[in-house]
Amino acid sequence: MPLRLKVGRKGYIILPKALREAVGIEEGDEVIAEIKDGILLKPLRKIDVEELRNALRKHASRLRIVKGRKEPKPGELSQAYLEEEFEN
Repeated sequence: MPLRLKVGRKGYIILPKALREAVGIEEGDEVIAEIKDGILLKPLRKIDVEELRNALRKHASRLRIVKGRKEPKPGELSQAYLEEEFEN
């Protein structure tokens, strides 16, 4: 749903609260502006490095159960999907 926004004197545009909440933009966050078929604003996602390290350690520990074997047993790695660690 397109929103009609007004550009202020110094080029400022105020993003309505409902729009910010819909994409998870909070005060102090940064956005990326791209010129596409107009102007595209995307929130810049910050990565918590320690959280990433912990997720990778957890994933690696799941994978260690098959160390030394060519293939895991059926269902052995059913919970070892790295993608699920970063779905939020």
